[in-house]
Amino acid sequence: MTEDNLNPEEGELQETAAPSPEGDEPESAAAPEAPAAEAEADELTVTKMELEERTLDLQRLQAEFLNYKRRVERDRELLRENATYAALTPIIDVLDTIDRAREHEPLEGGFKATAEQLERVVAGLGLVKFGEVGDAFDPTIHEALSHIGTDAEVEVTTCKVIAKAGYKIGDRVVRAAQVLVVDPA
Repeated sequence: MTEDNLNPEEGELQETAAPSPEGDEPESAAAPEAPAAEAEADELTVTKMELEERTLDLQRLQAEFLNYKRRVERDRELLRENATYAALTPIIDVLDTIDRAREHEPLEGGFKATAEQLERVVAGLGLVKFGEVGDAFDPTIHEALSHIGTDAEVEVTTCKVIAKAGYKIGDRVVRAAQVLVVDPA
């Protein structure tokens, strides 16, 4: 006894038509084809939904991977900048010594060639010297050691004496220029 043969209203066993010897199926056997088509349509809908989900997952993974690549490249660039910063910071003291030597007398011979080569190398790595007499005082790049009065020729607080030049790598200040400033009169 199978559940397919039970009458749900009466709970009795129903008789099913036996197939004819000619191989023709009775009319009641044609009815299961409609649910099969409906099942195929449902399966197709489910497959399409799964395909959409997988496509969205793939797009999400691709976006995450691109973000990861950008983050790694940005971190790599930051590491390079930090390494350059760390390598060039101690050299600034050597550059200061060269500047002081130039203030006393012109450089000559091998010392002049070495100083010029060092300056070219650090400039090639992005180290830029700044801080000139007459620059407007900017507390983000200048360190005021002292005010030395007023000056009628200036309209804003101005660097009058450069004690030590400042240095930058890109927009990053390695060392602020140490200056003596004058205020407008």
